Amino acid sequence: MNEHCFNRAEISGKISSEPSFSHNLFGESFYTMAIDVKRLSGISDTVSVTVSDRICDIAQLTLGVPVYIKGEYRSYNRHEASHTRLMLSLFAKELEFAKQSEDVNFITLCGYICKPVQFRQTPQKREIADMLVAVNRRFNKSDYIPCIAWGRNARFASQLPVGTLVGITGRIQSRQYVKVDENQKETLFTAFEVSVAKIETIVI
Repeated sequence: MNEHCFNRAEISGKISSEPSFSHNLFGESFYTMAIDVKRLSGISDTVSVTVSDRICDIAQLTLGVPVYIKGEYRSYNRHEASHTRLMLSLFAKELEFAKQSEDVNFITLCGYICKPVQFRQTPQKREIADMLVAVNRRFNKSDYIPCIAWGRNARFASQLPVGTLVGITGRIQSRQYVKVDENQKETLFTAFEVSVAKIETIVI
């Protein structure tokens, strides 16, 4: 693992989909579930979580139960009929059952910009930058985390070349958008990404 890279996330919210079996690795069973975390505005972000049966009793993870989770935001490729889709999930390293949800949502990353930053403006002239950040972890693996920055952070990010090591703090968010195909058919998708509150370059 690159000593300069790190990936730490913590959320607190309510279970919005009960765990379903994902896979088994060396006798350890992993499950996926969804956690709803409210923003200050009252809108909820849905965060996918991967949890092992070794850190908690899976049977207690039922709808509406408030939980606090710490871990790493990881990516993997899911092969679909005609393409490969990047999937994101918070890999739980610690899980606690909370008496009430405090709606914590915080992530800090350090990794490398691995694709050219896409800078754009909305019709309302709001500046946005889309980044893909590669965060190295053990066993020669990397997580590829989509990040979105706004305003002055977007302008700053737009000047950064591929290969720049950056530190990012923000929150995990889900966002719905509509995609129109060549037949003008509209399909609703959900994007999962890190909303950037702070970004800085790191010199090593």
